[in-house]
Amino acid sequence: MPPSPSIRPLGSAPPLRDRGDACPGALRLHAAADGLLARVRVPAGDLTVRRATALADAAEQLGDGFLSLTSRGNVELRGLPDGCDGRLAGLLGDAGLLPSARHERIRNILASPLAGLDRHTPADVRWWARRLDALLCASESATALSGRFLFVLDDGRGDVAALGGDVSLVAERDGAGERTDGDGGTALLRVGDDPAALRIAGPDAPRAALAAAEAFLTAAEASGTGAWRVRELPQEHALTARDVAGALRAAGIAATHVPDGARPFTATTGPTTTHASPDPATGPTTTYPNPNAAPAAGPAPAAADSSAPGVVEGADGRHALAVLAPLGRLSAAQWRLLTATAAQQGSGELRLTPWRGVVLPGLPAAAAADRLAALSAAGLITDPSSPWHRLGACTGRPGCAKSRTDVRADLAHAVAAGAPVPGGSPAPLPGAPVYWSGCERRCGHPHGTWVDVLATADGYQVSVVRPDASPATQETRPQ
Repeated sequence: MPPSPSIRPLGSAPPLRDRGDACPGALRLHAAADGLLARVRVPAGDLTVRRATALADAAEQLGDGFLSLTSRGNVELRGLPDGCDGRLAGLLGDAGLLPSARHERIRNILASPLAGLDRHTPADVRWWARRLDALLCASESATALSGRFLFVLDDGRGDVAALGGDVSLVAERDGAGERTDGDGGTALLRVGDDPAALRIAGPDAPRAALAAAEAFLTAAEASGTGAWRVRELPQEHALTARDVAGALRAAGIAATHVPDGARPFTATTGPTTTHASPDPATGPTTTYPNPNAAPAAGPAPAAADSSAPGVVEGADGRHALAVLAPLGRLSAAQWRLLTATAAQQGSGELRLTPWRGVVLPGLPAAAAADRLAALSAAGLITDPSSPWHRLGACTGRPGCAKSRTDVRADLAHAVAAGAPVPGGSPAPLPGAPVYWSGCERRCGHPHGTWVDVLATADGYQVSVVRPDASPATQETRPQ
């Protein structure tokens, strides 16, 4: 699998790109050691039962019978044979998974998986995702975007805002701290790592996101570096919120510059959201701003953790089920069980998450516990106490020829031994994701702070990776 994009290490020079990116798609297949690989974009992770069924059919009829979930809420099909391109395109196209062949690799839209579902959800931003996808597919200029360029739509709980978006939209609460729908309220628009933001009206958010992406293309062309992502632009051509404000004005979109748009909230401005437990020996973990806070009415009610498995209670008396796929892989049988649950007990939709999970909305409260137990019996992660929770791994051997070992088998042995890292050692940063990689590319690794288990010629090396530290300051423990 081609390497997933990484945040550029602190102080490193931007790369020079002399070619287009090689990201696979549904129509551009990648040759892996175990056959061809297709990556099917699923904007905002939203699937109907019909589309989910088509993906299972493709996995069984053409692939190895499994579906892999990615850290962007997309689906990969592996083990595809040579010459399957036309048949695969037909299966996916008939289900509506390929609305535009020219745009299929750029429909990278990540959205808060629980938006509109849980009892204290800040805002339902799925409308933004649907509208943005339609705008992308209708845009001629958008075809120049890289297959790695990422749009992130956060409903205000801070769950996806820190996942490395090139263009990010974060819904804001109104002054009374009440939830708003995606077609109302206001949003903060950010580009790359610029700490500033632009406040825009909610209905303008999809158009503003496209305008920001077009501003990136202009900056990338001027830089002459062939940059694929905002963070790859050299300093003299860096894209900032002020630059994007000009593009929004030209598009007729009103925007207010917010210099401290990414400033962490304090005791006087509201709570923060921490996604890993601090450890005195290793320092603080990544803490994300939480725009849920009401400016004058006190802290807003806590929204559900969208990365955790379990039952999610909805405001309308109906529940959602959140499950995770062990190491991001689901058999076609497991996938069909999820699809049947969505069709028979749920609302007929499935939502894929960036934590390689699936959310099933709309179940009656009385049925939720039994259905979750059935999914657990089928081998899915349904409880945060599972030893597989927060564990991940790249494809490894035999699927990837670049991997030094079968990292998934090694990880399974480590879990059976009661430790998530090699040698029986405890994780050096409790609560943080642990990710095993077969080579230095670390395909599919988490964002933020995480524990890196890297296969080397001398065995596994364990280190803590932080986004605000250069490689020289990372803590490393050879095993």
